[in-house]
Amino acid sequence: MQAVFVGLSTIDVVYEISEFPAANSKVAAHSQSVYVGGPATNASIAFAQLGGRPSLVTAIGRHRLSNMIRDELQKHSVQLIDLNPDFDEVPVISSVTIDRAGNRNVVSANASRVATPAAVVDARLLRQASIVLVDGHYPHACRAWAEAACANKTSVVLDGGSWKEGTTELLKDAHTAICSADFRPPGCATKDDVIRFLKNAGITRVAITDGAEPIRFVSGSSAGTLSVPQVEVVDTMGAGDVFHGAYCWFASTGRGFVESLAEASKIASESCRYRGAQAWADPHPA
Repeated sequence: MQAVFVGLSTIDVVYEISEFPAANSKVAAHSQSVYVGGPATNASIAFAQLGGRPSLVTAIGRHRLSNMIRDELQKHSVQLIDLNPDFDEVPVISSVTIDRAGNRNVVSANASRVATPAAVVDARLLRQASIVLVDGHYPHACRAWAEAACANKTSVVLDGGSWKEGTTELLKDAHTAICSADFRPPGCATKDDVIRFLKNAGITRVAITDGAEPIRFVSGSSAGTLSVPQVEVVDTMGAGDVFHGAYCWFASTGRGFVESLAEASKIASESCRYRGAQAWADPHPA
């Protein structure tokens, strides 16, 4: 199974602390880790870990720190399409703090850190893909791939982590929107508002995740909720991204929308039992 993921790559510097600090205070971290992250990147790696062959369209550049991202993608057999291979400044870096309950705070420069030229869609790669996911970062690239996928009758999934400039345009070509509880289009205050907005925009399948709370879904005239498997949480970082990558995998294997959501929630919950967004698939002692 092949898929294309378009969006952000980051280097995440992660600190584990007992509790989040108050303003104008300092706190000592229990541990410090560095991971490769970003919504589309984590999703592509999850797709690969489940047995798929993903390609990632993102901006990395040639700074020496960018090699960390490149090496991680090679490790997981993710094909890289670099939107700006000549970018020689520091890539996008996120500072992440995680408290003892597994909650997290993130500060990141996001895609505004890296300028990208017009995206060129690889038509051969697109023909081979069963699904294309766009996370809304690098909006020109997301739009180009979404438009081409829609014209090719390839399923387009929107990762709605938050409302971004350019999201309105992406909705024109997306078939499925999998959103976080933080996704708030203009004029929307509740999940019901979000669902109505997306349906009016022509999205036929909608899911809204909310951590350990049930997943809301709408598929055509059907609607309901799915419970999320409860686990002992160590780290929620990247769980939503893992969910998106797992959904793309199960949807690519021919499962229906609701079944793919249910199976993806199992994988995402399992990922919360380990530190980082990729450790869930590594061999662990019984």
